[in-house]
Amino acid sequence: MAISTHVLDATAGRPAAGLGLTLSYRPRRGLAWRTLTRRVTGKDGRVAGLDAPEPGDYRIVFDTGSYQPEGFYPEVAVTFRVTDPAGHYHVPLLLSPFSYATYRGS
Repeated sequence: MAISTHVLDATAGRPAAGLGLTLSYRPRRGLAWRTLTRRVTGKDGRVAGLDAPEPGDYRIVFDTGSYQPEGFYPEVAVTFRVTDPAGHYHVPLLLSPFSYATYRGS
């Protein structure tokens, strides 16, 4: 099972290169989050090949404050559930200083 993300800077109209993020995991609600990896988006705004060990809840915390210091959101946390061990989970983030949007991509 794999997780990927793509961050787009809506204000600049280009990929958000150099944005830090942390992927965490918990097997079920009520248990503590465990950090799996810390990564930085490439020049295309993407991070691929984030391995997901098993079904459960995952969270990507994007360090938006370092990327857009003038922005309103110092970080964006996207929590989602992985159910299919053979699936690919793509989590895009569209970012501007005062808003963001995310969805399950393909």
